Amino acid sequence: MKIYIDRDKVNARATVANLMSVGGLLVLLGSVLLPLFVPAAASISLLLLAAGGIIAMVGIYYSNRWVRKPRPEESLDSALKAFDDHYRLYHYPRLPCDHILLTPSGVMAFEVVNLAGSFSNRKGRWKESMTIGRALRYIVEPRVADPVLVSQALADDLGRGFAQELGSGLDVPTKALTVFTHPAVELEVEGASYPACKVGKLRKQATLSAPKLPDDTYNQLAAYLERLTLD
Repeated sequence: MKIYIDRDKVNARATVANLMSVGGLLVLLGSVLLPLFVPAAASISLLLLAAGGIIAMVGIYYSNRWVRKPRPEESLDSALKAFDDHYRLYHYPRLPCDHILLTPSGVMAFEVVNLAGSFSNRKGRWKESMTIGRALRYIVEPRVADPVLVSQALADDLGRGFAQELGSGLDVPTKALTVFTHPAVELEVEGASYPACKVGKLRKQATLSAPKLPDDTYNQLAAYLERLTLD
């Protein structure tokens, strides 16, 4: 499998996340020390306390997304590494989805969730079981949307982008999956076609029931996705 990644985007956002995390903590520390040395600045210290808390929480939120190991692309690369070079995996292209797999039959989009917890789909209803730990971390961790809604939105957005690039008369089969990568996640779904899976089952799910793309269409898609990822 060929892998393409916008490494500059990853490094830049990881740097911002680290700077905000550390900067927020320094502002919090300043809010504590300032009244000790300048008693008249108590009101300013309250503002620093609030600002530092907000900056630190935003930094932690983005650290969970851009710094915490294993990174989403690392989990996907490992799960799909057995595919041959007709499969091309693009990380962080300038598209609504961060991870896209070009297959001989079409395109797959992956929404990656690296959270511990229990998630389920029963009788068409998506649910996340809220534990005390998850509730305490909720403000600094990503939200998990219903994979059905995510799948529909991603497929529509990608379809419009491909139509603009390749022409509206060309139909590119597209499938989207929400992939849960955390080793402590519990996922219970009804129906094999539900657009969510654990990363250990991703290779079996990363297929499209569609004819092989014409070579020129495949090559156009590959060039388009590579340009959006690396340029």
